Amino acid sequence: MTTATDKLTLEEYFNYENSEEQHWELSAGNLIQMPPESPQNAEIAIKLLLIFAQFVAPGLLRCKDTEIVVSGSRTTVRLPDLMVLTAELADALRSFGRSTIMSDMSPPALVVEVVSPGKVNQDRDYRYKRSEYAARGIAEYWIVDPQINKVTVLILNEGLYEEKVFEGEQAIASCLFPQLQLTAERIFFS
Repeated sequence: MTTATDKLTLEEYFNYENSEEQHWELSAGNLIQMPPESPQNAEIAIKLLLIFAQFVAPGLLRCKDTEIVVSGSRTTVRLPDLMVLTAELADALRSFGRSTIMSDMSPPALVVEVVSPGKVNQDRDYRYKRSEYAARGIAEYWIVDPQINKVTVLILNEGLYEEKVFEGEQAIASCLFPQLQLTAERIFFS
């Protein structure tokens, strides 16, 4: 872990030796160790991956294995639970040779974050990532919250997200996937 005065650059983050096989995010230059997902969060991410695989080619889907560099006061790299890439972005990643979406690459079409328990995690997904992903130009951002069994779908409109919250048997509305037949109930309980 770095100290408050020991901020990493993007290059230092890329060269960081991870001998523990842990997942990390870089937040405002600070190296943040991400704990393993809870079984419920992992199941939700896989379930959504399988649902989106019905509409999207496998080469455009990423599940907890691709980082994205986002805007911020200092270098920030996020590791979303699930992403749907554009074909252009998938090609750029193949050419780059590292599963990191750099700031000069086009944004993913969709990012999904499954909220882990605790205020720090809630703040990160609902507040910080919301502004970072909007600034990055990500068209659709889903916040899937198993603590309250709600899905918040954020649609980018003129640089800001407009949100709709879905729960129970209410059909989730996605601008990118209008053919989607999905409810919060199905995500959390089936």
